Amino acid sequence: MKRKKKHEDHVDESWLIPYADILTLLLALFIVLFAASEVNSQKFQEISDSFNKELQGGTGILDNQSAVETFEETSKLAEPNDADPTEGEATTPPEAEEEVDDNKIEMTAEEIEQLALAEDYKELAAIQDKIKAYIAERNMEDKLEAELTSKGLVLKIKDGVLYRSGSADLSEESQTITAEIGNMLVTDPPRSIFIEGHTDNVPSTSAQFPSNWELSSARAINFMKILLENDNLDPRKFSATGFAEHQPIASNDTAEGRAENRRVEVLISLYSHEETE
Repeated sequence: MKRKKKHEDHVDESWLIPYADILTLLLALFIVLFAASEVNSQKFQEISDSFNKELQGGTGILDNQSAVETFEETSKLAEPNDADPTEGEATTPPEAEEEVDDNKIEMTAEEIEQLALAEDYKELAAIQDKIKAYIAERNMEDKLEAELTSKGLVLKIKDGVLYRSGSADLSEESQTITAEIGNMLVTDPPRSIFIEGHTDNVPSTSAQFPSNWELSSARAINFMKILLENDNLDPRKFSATGFAEHQPIASNDTAEGRAENRRVEVLISLYSHEETE
């Protein structure tokens, strides 16, 4: 019998090709990851071009330039030589900005209030000038007086101008004077006007006015009625009060002092807006 020759078995080495490809791709992946971690756009671009050409013939995922452009922008922002556009500018936390805005609003309100107060003083000063011109024209310096105070403009009408002794009725001449004063009290917007009647300490014993309370109140009311015949004055802004002899401005021990105390005062409020206490 012829002895058969043994054929040596050859190992199949076809697996080496895909294995080598996988190793090559893994090496490429690690190189790309390393380059990306360094955020070096120039090196990454060179690696990207090289592997695109060698492994995929210049086509594939690495040809997408969006990632490269993103790294370039990031690298540019990170470079120390580039000037920071916000460098040197003071930053304010949002809470502080809100607080600053509140302060601005508050300060603006205060400024508006001060401007309104200044305008009120200016308007009252103009009324005072009109009254003073009226007093000078009629030579009534010893009978009428206009004074600007912290409460407003006070017009003092002294004894003998409006009423006879012990009377609360205005004569025709006094009514004319009162009407002319009313024309000077017209403002826009209307101001609150307080009319006060005052007497000396000599008691009133007439049947019509049993005390100085009735006399001072009646004088204030009658004066107010003549003023309100002017349709340009708002009756809602007026009030009349009698103080009798309890708010003197001079001594009642002399005739001159008592004459000073017998008066009617008109207070034109400083504030043009309505206030509630």
